[in-house]
Amino acid sequence: MEICRLSSQPAVIHLRQGQTAGINSIKTPQFFPNIKCSLGDESSTKNPDSKNRMFILGMGFVGKFLAADLKSNGWEVAGTCTSTARKKKLEEMGLHAHIFDANEPQQEVLDILKFHSHLLISVPSVLGVGDPMLRHKELLKERLKDGNLQWLGYLSSTGVYGDSGGALVDEELPPSPTTELAKARIAAEEGWLHLACDGRVTAQIFRLGGIYGPGRSAVDTILKQEPLSKGQKMRFSRHYTSRIHVADICQALKASIQRPSPGYTLNNTTLCSSN
Repeated sequence: MEICRLSSQPAVIHLRQGQTAGINSIKTPQFFPNIKCSLGDESSTKNPDSKNRMFILGMGFVGKFLAADLKSNGWEVAGTCTSTARKKKLEEMGLHAHIFDANEPQQEVLDILKFHSHLLISVPSVLGVGDPMLRHKELLKERLKDGNLQWLGYLSSTGVYGDSGGALVDEELPPSPTTELAKARIAAEEGWLHLACDGRVTAQIFRLGGIYGPGRSAVDTILKQEPLSKGQKMRFSRHYTSRIHVADICQALKASIQRPSPGYTLNNTTLCSSN
């Protein structure tokens, strides 16, 4: 076995006008030395047709934004949500939505995965549980081993770096999680990379900080005149914070899809973070 091959030139990410290039790339094998696989050219030939099909496990704020973007560019997009109300809203956007419980995944929904060329996981880890989907990794393996999947992306968190004391955080800093939830995130990253390697699928990890965008900005918070959340109150004690616009996340995801770089981790550490 050999370590996953890495592209010599990471994909170019085009940020929105006026944004700084705060998404960088670094090889992840140094952080996950026990994950080894050899993709060769097999992952590029798994899909017998040319139709791009994305399945998003967890169509929340980022997933819904990406789904709408891809659909407007001719992709077939399907995904999961957790309630009838959310399903209705997604279907009104022209998306195929399935009500899904990651703790007890329905086999008929997992069966759908094998017909998709791309998979994005946007299901957060749960304290005391870890990644709820990876508790059923044997079911996932069974569904994906003979499927058409070519690319897998996992949305993680910059919280895996721990408390930097205000110093600049980028991908060259080894993760140092201090909370149980952050440790669960690292375990989930490793779990999804292992699963992708077993299925000979290109996989990338995306570590995200505070996400903002339409309806989720400092101005929106003021206009809503609602009590601040625990996370918002914590920001008052920090000198810096890490923030990224949802559109920039989607640009990074699409760049990864267009020019996959197996074994790379991307994050959005444009500013110092002490979370």
